[in-house]
Amino acid sequence: MAPGETATVKLEGALTMRTAAAIFARPLPAGDWTFDCGGLGEIDSSALALLLAWLRRAKARGTKVELRALPEALLALARLYGVDTLLPIQE
Repeated sequence: MAPGETATVKLEGALTMRTAAAIFARPLPAGDWTFDCGGLGEIDSSALALLLAWLRRAKARGTKVELRALPEALLALARLYGVDTLLPIQE
């Protein structure tokens, strides 16, 4: 993927304290990122922490990020922690 192009990263299954570190360690493609969260099942606050870490990484790289199909439970956590306005959610 060339810089300036958008790669879709599909997140599927559980994204919890047990899985977040391994998912975060995976390399992300070059270019801008769209995270498709529609396939997520079990989540906890680690899912939110992972998304925020990717947003920090993207900002440092000058990469644009979009989040799609966030589960309601993840949105509720973001609202609870007061970070929902930081998430670049696309409908």
